Amino acid sequence: MISNQRKMKLMSENETAVAGGGGSQLVRSISWKQGTIIAMGVPILILPSLYDITDSLWAFSAILWCVSVLQGFAQNFAIGEVSATFGCAGIPGSIQLMFSNKEEKKRINVGRFLSGFASWCYWFTWTPVIPIFTIMCGTYLQEFVGPLANVNSMLLNLCLGAMIFLLLIGIGLKGLAGGARLGLFLALITILPLVIICSLTFFNGTFQMTNIMNEFLPPQWGWSGTDIVMLFGTFAIAQWSACAWETTAIYGAEYKDPGKDLPKAMISCGLICLLVYGLVAISVFGVLGVSGVQDAGYATLVPLTVANFGNIGSSIALIMLVAGMVLLIQTAFLGTSRALFTMGVERHMPAIFSKQNKQGTPIVAMIFQACVGMVMIPLGSPEMILAASSFGFCLALGFAMWAFRRSRTIPRFKDVERPWHAPRGWYWVATGLMLYQFFVLIPGLAYWSYLYFGIQSVILGVVILVCYIPFWFYLQFHYDKKDRDALNKVIEVDVTVH
Repeated sequence: MISNQRKMKLMSENETAVAGGGGSQLVRSISWKQGTIIAMGVPILILPSLYDITDSLWAFSAILWCVSVLQGFAQNFAIGEVSATFGCAGIPGSIQLMFSNKEEKKRINVGRFLSGFASWCYWFTWTPVIPIFTIMCGTYLQEFVGPLANVNSMLLNLCLGAMIFLLLIGIGLKGLAGGARLGLFLALITILPLVIICSLTFFNGTFQMTNIMNEFLPPQWGWSGTDIVMLFGTFAIAQWSACAWETTAIYGAEYKDPGKDLPKAMISCGLICLLVYGLVAISVFGVLGVSGVQDAGYATLVPLTVANFGNIGSSIALIMLVAGMVLLIQTAFLGTSRALFTMGVERHMPAIFSKQNKQGTPIVAMIFQACVGMVMIPLGSPEMILAASSFGFCLALGFAMWAFRRSRTIPRFKDVERPWHAPRGWYWVATGLMLYQFFVLIPGLAYWSYLYFGIQSVILGVVILVCYIPFWFYLQFHYDKKDRDALNKVIEVDVTVH
């Protein structure tokens, strides 16, 4: 047998081969503060999403938002442990590592298929965020900036998208540190004013508790079986926003000290989300009431700022909304590009997505993600695609909980030293959440989507997710035998010298 030093060298060379020749490791360059800042776009999801479920639950949805953020803590601790231990990119990285059975010497195996499909579900979850919030930026600009009112909306949105994507790619070329600096600037003019505006409503007389108590639940609500199923459907829609701060774990391979930085980033971001989601939901319903939220639509922040600051409030709201949406687009853009990177490394997507520049940035994945966004912008604001992407998030989260279980039970993973542990008993918490995602939230989401968008929304979600399956099989047969052998040897390489 050869020496351990030689064996480790061969393993390193093998990992490089799997990455398509460009190296498979993202650069460890950010602190927990930078990871938190990059994910600060997530709290802004409350602004449009609040309107989505108001018709279903009225003011009771304020409770739903807080519960959903707490659910995020339970899920993200499990995701964070796997990311910190194995240096993988959050949900897509942990799923691919735990399900890709590379010890099984087969071209196709169930574990690899599940890892690829679940990663596709996660990528599709975040991808619609980029074009839809680009469109919303354009909508607000046309509404509040007079000279833009008569500009062709599609042309404006395409130009806006091109500028945003070029900005994010340009900053991202130098790694996540540049994205953190942009995120800090956008967060300062978005999150802090948002908290201040919503807090002021409790002191200036605009908040009325009676608006919440008198419209707590729809009059037809009876806690029947169908009502409860729909309730779980709204939980599935809410977690698409309120649990999305797992994006802090997507940078698991890029923290300087994952064992310390990752849990700090997750807990910090989660607490900020809990504050913002609870504060915004309660203040909005207390000031506007259900009818006011329905009238405001996705611009629920505008009447609050006007109530606090008069006519100048609309200008403040515009600056906050646009900055917040760009921050959210950045969060989604950086997360999806890293999801594509890990899929390229594992050959669940073409290997070109594993290419990096000298700073370790997955540049090809970022450019591709920008192109996808530009193609989707002309679709307008496809609410049904958002509902369909929620199916993908339920599946991805369910598989992520399953991956955490596997990391604790599979022989080659369970004894690995863990720089950070989820709290005691989290194996069973993850088990319950896995069953909850697969067998409670997905049926509830299907029912809710059917009620509000018709059967076509459910079919759309199924078609978009399932269309990846034939593409995945094509990729597996496309790679030659040498490449497949390299994939099978990433976990362990045994070399005998004769």
